[in-house]
Amino acid sequence: MQMVTDALMNEEARRKEAGTEQSYAFVSETSRRGGGRNGGRSRGRGRGQGQNRGNSQVRGRSQERGMPCENNTWFEGYCNYCGNYGHRKRDCRKFLREQPQTSQNTSQEDGETMVSLSSDVCLVTHGEQERLHVGTHDVEWVIDTAASFHATPHQNLFTSYKSGDFGAVKMGNTSFSKIVGIGDVHITTNVGCALLLKDVRHVPDLRLNLISGTALDQQGYLNRFKEGTWKLSKGSLVVARGHICGTLYKTHAKLCHPSLNAVEEEISPNLWHRRLGHLSVKGLTTLAKKEVISMGKGVALDPCEHCLFGKQHRVSFSSTRKNHSELLSLVHSDVCGPIEEESLGGSRYFVTFIDDASRKVWAYCLKSKDQVFDRFKLFHAMVERETGKKLKCLRSDNGGEYTSREFSAYCAAYGIRHEKTVPRSPQHNGVAERMNRTIMEKVRCMLNMAKLPKPFWGEAVLTACYLINRSPSVPLNFEVPEKKWSRRDVSYSHLKVFGCKAFAHVSKELRQKLDIKSNPCIFIGYGDEEFGYRLWDPEVKKVVRSRDVVFHENEFHGCAPIIRQQHTPEDEVSVSSNIPLSDEEMHDTTEQESDGSVGDDDTHSDDIPQQGEPSSEDEAEGTHV
Repeated sequence: MQMVTDALMNEEARRKEAGTEQSYAFVSETSRRGGGRNGGRSRGRGRGQGQNRGNSQVRGRSQERGMPCENNTWFEGYCNYCGNYGHRKRDCRKFLREQPQTSQNTSQEDGETMVSLSSDVCLVTHGEQERLHVGTHDVEWVIDTAASFHATPHQNLFTSYKSGDFGAVKMGNTSFSKIVGIGDVHITTNVGCALLLKDVRHVPDLRLNLISGTALDQQGYLNRFKEGTWKLSKGSLVVARGHICGTLYKTHAKLCHPSLNAVEEEISPNLWHRRLGHLSVKGLTTLAKKEVISMGKGVALDPCEHCLFGKQHRVSFSSTRKNHSELLSLVHSDVCGPIEEESLGGSRYFVTFIDDASRKVWAYCLKSKDQVFDRFKLFHAMVERETGKKLKCLRSDNGGEYTSREFSAYCAAYGIRHEKTVPRSPQHNGVAERMNRTIMEKVRCMLNMAKLPKPFWGEAVLTACYLINRSPSVPLNFEVPEKKWSRRDVSYSHLKVFGCKAFAHVSKELRQKLDIKSNPCIFIGYGDEEFGYRLWDPEVKKVVRSRDVVFHENEFHGCAPIIRQQHTPEDEVSVSSNIPLSDEEMHDTTEQESDGSVGDDDTHSDDIPQQGEPSSEDEAEGTHV
């Protein structure tokens, strides 16, 4: 009698508990092939082997929950766990209550597994016994390590969204479903961390929300699967946790700011303009092209008074204009300086003249600004004699060196129109200003590579202008200024690396029988009226000129700082690349870079330019190209 009473009480308690657990348990919907106690086969993985009948496969750490057989076959015996009569240990309520609450109720038929959740789904996180109930904005996600991207069937989850045809995705049953949209989803994980899922695909036919383990790896996250648990971390921070549910790893997350996760309609550009702190039209267009914001076709803003109050600028100057086609129709001029170090000849400034039609540049080194007028007269006479044309217009700034009475009277006497820029508007003289910048950039590069001190800036300026005139010019559609000016082909064979080591031949008149025949020097430029290269002799500290030179273009030894000496009273004039090429042949022996040997003493017809203004014999910055 006692045995019957215990069995009835046990059955009543079991049914009551089964009714309460149904609200949160995972329910497996399967179609079993075999029924009854002896039907089918069972396989299990983990600590415990499942003993249910039917074609079922169990994975995971925890024990399979005991459920009554489908034919309600009663167990006649005592529980090995609680000692009560009428059930096995795997069906023991006490045993089940004391085990981690993970669901192992799965079924498999023909390779398809279907898992349905009750209305109030819960998921127990790692190491916790309490259940996290899903709220209004909680969403269940399945972690899929085989998926190459995130996917969801719910469009309202997206923070940003773009609709379109993005191909198709292959489902587990070999069918294909279209991807109708792509965007980002912001979620808050079950551990309270914010997580951005990028490039989530919208697949309406999908039944589950998928988080791609591969995509998370690409974002720098670490996925860990161990003993039925999943942990997502970045560095030492745990971002999310989940558990295995059947054969799937799942987690729950809330939407970040649900009101923002609705698909935004096209918003007017004016509203985006105000939202983004009065962003410019160019900025809005860039964001729209990157598909960061959604706007209608075209970006046209209404006049914004606040932008005028806060961001009004001066009217921009025209950045481009058509060049004059005739030589000397317009010449640009500007003075650069003072430069912190005096040049070898004692100069602190240099003035440039640029022909607008050919973009050829001439440079003169100056000791003071009041020398500009004298250099302009030399330049004027030289270029008119070379071209046979008259200088028509000179454009300069309003500096005192250009506005003196002598300068104005000279221009008036020769019919030269003098255009002066508006005060504090250097943009009007942009050609000359930009040329000065280009020259100084080259000077800094050449001096730094040659390891030469700053007093060599004058030689570097003249060499830079010489090279600029032989380089393609953008305003000329990449034509060469020197060729445009002289209408002759330009030779490049005589060019050498500024500052390299050079060996000048010592003539027999200056040496005895046992003296060396070569003098080590530093190459600092090209000759002017006297044919040859300009070399710096570090022993005597003076400029020498020679036509018979051997260059080691890969060696730069530099020189010691220059000790300033008393300057000669003679003014120095330096002109850059304004002299026609010479027809005289120049002997040039150059070291071959391949084997370091000295080449043959072949005679090369190198065109070495001449200058129009002579200079003193020993001054460093005489007339120079």
